[in-house]
Amino acid sequence: MELEQLIAVAAGRHPAELLLRNGKIVNVLTNEIYEADLAIAGGRIAGIGDYQADEVLDLKGKYICPGFIDAHVHIESSMLSVAEFAKVVVARGTTTVITDPHELANVLGTEGIRFVLSSSKYCPIHVYVMLSSCVPASHLEGGGAELNAVDLLPFLSDEWVLGLAEVMNYPGVVAGAEDVIDKLRIAQNHCIDGHAPGMTGQDLMAYVAAGIQTDHECTTLEEAREKLRLGLKILVREGSPARNLDALLPLINNENAGRFLFCVDDKDVDDLLEEGHIDCMVRRAIAAGIDPPVAIRIASHNAAQHYGLRQVGAVCPGYHAALTVLEDLKDCRVTHVFQNGELVAENGTCVSEFPLGHREPILRSTINVSWLEESIFQVPAGGTGHPRVNIIEMIEDQIRTDRSIETMPVWEGSIAADPNRDLAKIAVIERHQALGDVGLGFVRGFGLEHGAIASSVAHDAHNLIIAGTNDKDMFEAAVQLVRIRGGLCVVADGKVLADCPLPIAGLMSDRPAAELRSQLRAVRAAAAQIGCKVRRPFMALSFLSLSVIGSLKVTDKGLVDVDLFKPISVLADG
Repeated sequence: MELEQLIAVAAGRHPAELLLRNGKIVNVLTNEIYEADLAIAGGRIAGIGDYQADEVLDLKGKYICPGFIDAHVHIESSMLSVAEFAKVVVARGTTTVITDPHELANVLGTEGIRFVLSSSKYCPIHVYVMLSSCVPASHLEGGGAELNAVDLLPFLSDEWVLGLAEVMNYPGVVAGAEDVIDKLRIAQNHCIDGHAPGMTGQDLMAYVAAGIQTDHECTTLEEAREKLRLGLKILVREGSPARNLDALLPLINNENAGRFLFCVDDKDVDDLLEEGHIDCMVRRAIAAGIDPPVAIRIASHNAAQHYGLRQVGAVCPGYHAALTVLEDLKDCRVTHVFQNGELVAENGTCVSEFPLGHREPILRSTINVSWLEESIFQVPAGGTGHPRVNIIEMIEDQIRTDRSIETMPVWEGSIAADPNRDLAKIAVIERHQALGDVGLGFVRGFGLEHGAIASSVAHDAHNLIIAGTNDKDMFEAAVQLVRIRGGLCVVADGKVLADCPLPIAGLMSDRPAAELRSQLRAVRAAAAQIGCKVRRPFMALSFLSLSVIGSLKVTDKGLVDVDLFKPISVLADG
């Protein structure tokens, strides 16, 4: 719509295209809620009050809010295609996401970033991209790509690219590593997101001084408070593997609320369909005592302001009509969602249609594994009958890990798993260039009694990762992942109990959300059948190779001491 036409509608000289009548405006700019009608024309909010319109929708007292914005998400973690993800979250009131295609970029490099930009072109939500800053995440794993500053620079001219995504190499920032500094320099006039788990003191000050503006890794009030005081904005995260909302809500008040944003980071399709998206965080924030306009502001306006999304994130004249309508402010049930003034979701269902002939871009197969043998899973005992072994200790609902040392059993010269003590073997197999690299270790926390679980989703390089109680089932699980071009599977007694193919880069499904959820539930049920006690076993498994957070992790290069940022032996005395 031409500006003159919008002004004419706003001034009451011409009728609006759509009038939302009898609504309650949630004004996130003044922290007010009041009854008013809302006029929409040309995809924008024309005015609030007494207007005529070609079409009228009676909201009967429902609440008109700005569309929700996810300030940091990896769409790949939903395991949905970009289009299917958009359909799911728009039905829950999300109209914009700020995504870091970190997983696709680690597998496919710039091709992965372009895939997201292309896939989101006709989506009912706006998908903005932050450029993946750590590809590979570290030198301690073998990935599918390497992105330097020169690779990222051309993307910064794209209107859908907002800046540099989470800078996970915080040791590199503090040390002034040249490749990290180069990426910070090219993004100095854009947004730069952080990833600084547990950083404090002068190291944290150096990190902030580098121009990094946000952090989504806070797990305690003390950590978040220190980062707030140093100028970072806090992205409160509530995803599938990491849930920090309850821990951080007590820090939010009316004075500092402008420094907080909501994000899910990593949330799978089952949790998205069951719990919701940003709407879930709004509902729980309100239940915890946050004023409703403040909670909705954190879920919308704050992100729009931080990421420079002009005329988005509030209900006022001239703003884009990206709106979420709620039944009430307790359950926060979404009844209507508008994008550019068009109804795109109603009563929990996406009603937006893609253009005729639209299809997802095609990606090449990305599972390239060297010849597999059962023997690759053997861990030599080192000449001792009772070896002391470094153990990865999982932490429930966290992506961090602890470590311990245990004396392990030996079978025919190799260290064996010990299901009676919840000690499983874990392996990571390089899957990008068929190099044959295999990292081995042991982990406690899955509760596996027999069999194996496996995944091609393994942050951040996304090599094949397998946890199991015996080498035969681990071998069969690895072979099955190759057969299905990546995905998830459960094996016991040499037989595949269930699988979930993820043919898009070994990360994402090409199936509808409901079908993918059924497949996920089947593999989780199969994992429980072999004793697994973790709520989201494959999500937990996927983070055990993330070598930039935790105490002890495993990659295709072997066990990694994350604190020292170097490889170590499986043997504690090795």
